Amino acid sequence: MNYFLAGDIGGTETCLALVEVDGVRVKIVHEVSYPSRDYAAFEILLGEFLSSLEFMGYPNTPAHAAFGIAGPVLGRAVQTTNLPWQIDADALQRQFGFARCTLLNDLEATAYGLPALGADDLLTLQAGAAEADGNIAVIAAGTGLGEAGLFWDGQRHRPFATEGGHTSFSPRDEQEITFLLFLQQQFGHVSWERVVSGMGLLSLHQFLCLYRHAEPPQWLADEMHNGDAAAAIAHAALSGQDDICRETLSWFVRLYGAEAGNLALKTMSQGGLYLGGGIAPKILPLLQNGEFMEAFLNKGRMRPLLEAMPVRVILNDRAALFGAALRAAQPANDT
Repeated sequence: MNYFLAGDIGGTETCLALVEVDGVRVKIVHEVSYPSRDYAAFEILLGEFLSSLEFMGYPNTPAHAAFGIAGPVLGRAVQTTNLPWQIDADALQRQFGFARCTLLNDLEATAYGLPALGADDLLTLQAGAAEADGNIAVIAAGTGLGEAGLFWDGQRHRPFATEGGHTSFSPRDEQEITFLLFLQQQFGHVSWERVVSGMGLLSLHQFLCLYRHAEPPQWLADEMHNGDAAAAIAHAALSGQDDICRETLSWFVRLYGAEAGNLALKTMSQGGLYLGGGIAPKILPLLQNGEFMEAFLNKGRMRPLLEAMPVRVILNDRAALFGAALRAAQPANDT
């Protein structure tokens, strides 16, 4: 049996897996998730995982490995965006004995993973045209904001990476202009990632508290201080416990839709747009209430074009891992 090593390396969590691949089907043999920030370097984490494989009776390091990484891959190396890790594919091959090691942007990996998803792994927000075909776009809000595409060459889709999440945020009304100025005072350049991500949710909430002259209730302040602050805001919004949190999450969803529409137009994604990342599956009721899609479609004369595009949420959090697995199993000359 040929095994492959696949990884999904994020700013919060890194998932590594030993996998089997049959066509576009990926079977996970052994999988471990690690808190990324607990490790000074990726090599330490990878060595720990490979040792666990040996302990479990898999003494041979898989010949082929591929890792989806949150950051721009330049050549065969990447400096992670939200971690202090420098990862080099050639160095990993030398240190761990891989015959081939491939680095992918994490959203590029998600794009590669789409064929491995089934109907139960997706939720449709807009069906689009019956015969929708062509380029595909993928956007994913999580620790950061990732964006990628799949170019349709007439025979198959070819995934490609972008760093579109770092393009400049564009406000749409007076309140968002004020929000932009608020963020510029802190960061200078304000990207879409600054507003549509976990950190963006915190910034939106902080701004709205100031804008509405409201103080977070003590129970919420305690939850935000003692745990995942963005998750605390989202939970308070979805449960209806706090009005500012509800306004925050509603605004977040509209901004997410607006940037998804921007990406769809820029990539001419007539084959569809997919929402990945960790946030979307946790806020499905708000994605389905119409606000996301209205912001997505609100592009003036381009609205009919966007209405013909399928829009789907990826429910399976292993999409990027599947993509890395399929890429690892791909022949070296079939890129």
